[in-house]
Amino acid sequence: MGTSEEDYNFVFKVVLIGESGVGKTNLLSRFTRNEFNHDSRTTIGVEFSTRTILVGDALVKAQIWDTAGLERYRAITSAYYRGAVGALLVFDITKHQTYDVVERWLKELYDHAEATIIVMLVGNKTDLTQAREVPTEEAKMYAENNGLLFMETSALDSTNVELAFETILRDIFNKVQKQKQKSPLDNTVSLSAEHTDAASTSQAVEGKRACCLNL
Repeated sequence: MGTSEEDYNFVFKVVLIGESGVGKTNLLSRFTRNEFNHDSRTTIGVEFSTRTILVGDALVKAQIWDTAGLERYRAITSAYYRGAVGALLVFDITKHQTYDVVERWLKELYDHAEATIIVMLVGNKTDLTQAREVPTEEAKMYAENNGLLFMETSALDSTNVELAFETILRDIFNKVQKQKQKSPLDNTVSLSAEHTDAASTSQAVEGKRACCLNL
């Protein structure tokens, strides 16, 4: 699925959000590098990784951002969300308190990100099924009632990690394609009503590439 990092048609920024310790960093490393760190200490500092995949007939460069441990201090800034077209809101299925605060995370996301951002609720650590505290149906129903995608994953054994990222990237891509059909003359695509500075900056950087999106 992966291909040259320099050869792509779209760049989609996707942010990972959720409580500390739910496995965001390992989801990122599993998807972008196929790695899992059992001794995964809290991430410090800004961190993002990229991976290019084929979505339909287009090469999509996914730029996946990690919260970098700042969620412990409630210190995530609006800059983290700026330009994001997708978000994975992650909770730990074995710790109900990480699920209880999903609503607060959603509010923060919608306060800072574009209203059109595509969000997936992700229940991580399905490998610890004996310790489950959050029923699948409860989380799935919450996602459906709030217009979110939903997936359960295990970064440890790779279950549904690829599928989760590919599903949200495909949804973003389909949304972009619909928007392009409405305004075919504009080759800079934004999911928002107005183009941001980030979008026009990415257009300048990308030059002749087919499209660039809110870097």
